[in-house]
Amino acid sequence: MADNVIILSDAAAMLALGRKLAGDVRIGDVIALEGGLGAGKTTLARGILEGLGLEEEAPSPSFAIVQPYDVPDVSLPVAHVDLYRLDDPAEAEELALDEYLQDSLLLIEWPDRLGDRLWPHALKLHIDFSEDGGRRLTARLPEAWRERWSQL
Repeated sequence: MADNVIILSDAAAMLALGRKLAGDVRIGDVIALEGGLGAGKTTLARGILEGLGLEEEAPSPSFAIVQPYDVPDVSLPVAHVDLYRLDDPAEAEELALDEYLQDSLLLIEWPDRLGDRLWPHALKLHIDFSEDGGRRLTARLPEAWRERWSQL
């Protein structure tokens, strides 16, 4: 997997990156959003959802765990997943996330809660705080994303 780093100055830049990413997502894709509390995972997911046509602000799926979006609200079905509250990777099996890959894009916050069960074709986006208050996003690119990422 190749790594790419992007420096994002603020939340607006994070949203803009999400909107750009939305132009390259496909059904069956998994985007794994990693980073600490407040790093910008939900902001990036909101940008992707905006880029797919969602007009209202997407709520964080922290309590629902899985927040589905469907056509016509978005141009392709999306399952926005927040695994923060899971204590054991086995709990994720009950969510049947594999089924979403049949006909949706899967956005997963806190993918580490899956243990070693993250799909190998997942685009892993790790967000760190930078000293200037911005964010440092490291993209770990599987083969399926290398060409698409280079066009962002």
